[in-house]
Amino acid sequence: MHYGYIGLGNLGANCAGCLLRAGFDLTVSDVNRAAAEGLIGMGAEWADSAADLAARVDHVITCLPSPAVSERVLATILPAMKPGASWIEMSTLGRDDVLRLAKIAEAAGVRMLELPVTGGVHLAARGEITMLPGGDADLVDLHRPAMEAMGNRVFHMGPLGSSAIIKVITNMLAFIHLKACGEALMLAKRGGLDLGQAWHAIAASSGNSFVHETEGALILNGSYDIAFSIDLALKDLGFALGFGREFGVPLDLAAMTNQTYIAAKAAYGGEAQSPMIAKLLEDLLGTDLRAPGFPARLE
Repeated sequence: MHYGYIGLGNLGANCAGCLLRAGFDLTVSDVNRAAAEGLIGMGAEWADSAADLAARVDHVITCLPSPAVSERVLATILPAMKPGASWIEMSTLGRDDVLRLAKIAEAAGVRMLELPVTGGVHLAARGEITMLPGGDADLVDLHRPAMEAMGNRVFHMGPLGSSAIIKVITNMLAFIHLKACGEALMLAKRGGLDLGQAWHAIAASSGNSFVHETEGALILNGSYDIAFSIDLALKDLGFALGFGREFGVPLDLAAMTNQTYIAAKAAYGGEAQSPMIAKLLEDLLGTDLRAPGFPARLE
């Protein structure tokens, strides 16, 4: 199958690279051609526009920063897509966005598969990210080989809109865990513990989490560089709080964490790294959370 991939940010470029390594024909496009140079060097074809790409491929994958951008790109590609082509949307969208855009695609004869992922950019680079498809079962089966090239676990969550909910839930938990991780590490530091040993002890305890093992290590390095911004965290927390209102679920921890991210944006800017919510506590208490031997980036 010949796929087209639009949106070559931190996540998209890595997922596109996995498709190439698995032997898929791939055409790529992005507003920044420089983001595609590595993929072109691996054998990807370049398209000057989203419409050009859509006309040349069997199916189109998008991985974009916001629902508004997804809608603009969709309007561009739909008139050019081949009969029988499907649209695979890997961006993090709200459920209402997914259902609305799916209807637009359907009216043009194109079926949509939502495909949010979870696990982090470092796992995407290794082809080990978790894939969360939502949509018709036959469409999931059609694209399963591509999904298995990009990730090592695939969970079909149900009809369109289902994956938007679980993606927001997983991100909400990650942000809450990150806030807890920063507080735990600060408690260890102010309690006079060796932070490196404390990190390892927590990792081997009932209090461990995926976030502690990954983003906690980047906090101790001081890079905070998880390749995920404060603005993106606020977007996803906004989706979570919206679901809470819709489904009648009080989300006390998510609401408090959202306020922490608002404060972090005010302090460091929306493009700052998401784990920098821990730096708020460091700055408040005049106490850094550095420890030797921890990586600046996850591999």
